[in-house]
Amino acid sequence: MSSILLLTSSPRAESLSTTIAVELAEKLKAQNPGNTLVRRDLAASPLPHINEAFTTAIRKPADAHSAEEAAASKASDALVDELLAADTLVIGTGLINFNIYSSLKAWIDHVVRAGRTFSYTENGPVGLAKGKKAYIVLASGGVYSEGSPAAALNHAVPYLKWILTFIGITDVETVYVEGLAMGPEAAEKAIVAAKARTEELARAA
Repeated sequence: MSSILLLTSSPRAESLSTTIAVELAEKLKAQNPGNTLVRRDLAASPLPHINEAFTTAIRKPADAHSAEEAAASKASDALVDELLAADTLVIGTGLINFNIYSSLKAWIDHVVRAGRTFSYTENGPVGLAKGKKAYIVLASGGVYSEGSPAAALNHAVPYLKWILTFIGITDVETVYVEGLAMGPEAAEKAIVAAKARTEELARAA
């Protein structure tokens, strides 16, 4: 049995990054009904941004934690455990100010941890979350996919791919839902293309 972790981060009720990410996760699950699907809505239930208690806690043994440090570490540990238990990761985000939502960045700050999802070695850091497949669903008003004139302004996908690779997840696919602010016809075309892409990816899974 495999586990799919679905992360959505848009604060918008009608978010297409969320809609397409949910559809993709459900299609992946349908490929094997025995799969489990765990959803974490980072906008509806935002995580606290890391603070001094967190940064102190992860640098010392658990038995030396204060009550505040123990609480910060416990929350982060639960998120890391959830990530490590998943075989597949589906991440949905909009492109805001050319990068990801802060709610998703907060999740990243909690799970990218030395000794848990990566380790330092003589040859540099090594990811510990290996053997997983990841899918990124990015929605945007403009067109920022590879090959477009504005591709260099898309910091979201390169950043997410780099972070995932850093923790050992190198098999990453991207679904773009782009050009949504370029008129109804362009938006409809983008949605149709994104849905076709999710079908393609689910069949290949």
